[in-house]
Parts: sequence; structure tokens; C-alpha cells
Amino acid sequence: MERAYFATGCFWGAERRYWQIDGVTETSVGYMGGTRPNPSYEQVCTGVTGHAEIACVDFDPEKVTYRRLLEEFWTIHDPTSFNRQGNDIGSQYRSVIFTTTAEQLSEAIQTRDIYLAELTRAGLGMIVTEILPSDGVTYWLAEDYHQKYLKKNPNGYDCHSTTGIAFPKEQHV
Repeated sequence: MERAYFATGCFWGAERRYWQIDGVTETSVGYMGGTRPNPSYEQVCTGVTGHAEIACVDFDPEKVTYRRLLEEFWTIHDPTSFNRQGNDIGSQYRSVIFTTTAEQLSEAIQTRDIYLAELTRAGLGMIVTEILPSDGVTYWLAEDYHQKYLKKNPNGYDCHSTTGIAFPKEQHV
């Protein structure tokens, strides 16, 4: 099994998108990238902790590739939007990938560049997504009521704005 961490704005919708992918064995939501230990949702929402809302994805690389998870990442939110996704505004809604291996880091950068070329062709702005190693960065599990929130509340809030641009099936040269 491998683990991946993605921040695409509100973590509820991201978690649902990932748990629906064949080969994903478990998902959870939490917080990463901030300064306060064991932050609460209320603290993260103030922006003072510096954490981003994270979807943690455990997956079987024999069934789904990290690249496939990255392709989902790039298209389920707007990676050109700084500290905002739709009506959700603040640093906790920033676009971030925390990688767990050197291979993940390389693939995240490679897919960013591929998607940026596609966005550029469409006349959209620069990608502002942070791509960072997870070494030394703690993943703080969010409160129970956030876990699988949209499974418990199928009609719940799912703010995910996208660019509307699909990840290219083949790389343009």
C-alpha cells in the first residue's frame, strides 16, 4: 500500500472523489502544513494555524497508479486559484500535494507541467499548487464528524470549482 496527501479546497468533496476510485483502499481527512499541533477545525478555519484541509488517500499501486490519483487531483479543483476554491476563501483551501516518496515528487511535478501546458493552451493562468515532501510534516486527523462526511450527508456541501479542462490523455509535444 501507498499513501498520498492532496489539498483541493474543502476536504469533504475531495475525499468522496478519491474513495470512489477503484484501488483506493481507505480515505480520511485532516490537516497538514501548519504550525499548531493537533489543530481543531475551528482553529484551521481562522487561518492562523497555517494548515490546509487534506484528503489522505491509501491506495494499492497494483490497482491504481499514483499518476491516476494526480490526474484526479488536477481536474477536481482549480489549481490556478490562490487560497480559494469557489466560495471557500482562505489559506486552508489552498492547493497542495504532500508527497511521500521521491517518485511521487517527480510525478507530481511532471503532471503539473503537463496540466499547465493544457491550461496555457486554453488561456488560463498559472498553477499555484504547492508540491512539497511530507517528510517532517504531520498529518493531523480531522474530527470524527468530518470523516466520510458526504457518505453520512450525501447532499452535503461539496465545493469544488474546476477549470473545466480535462487532463490530457496523451502528452502534447
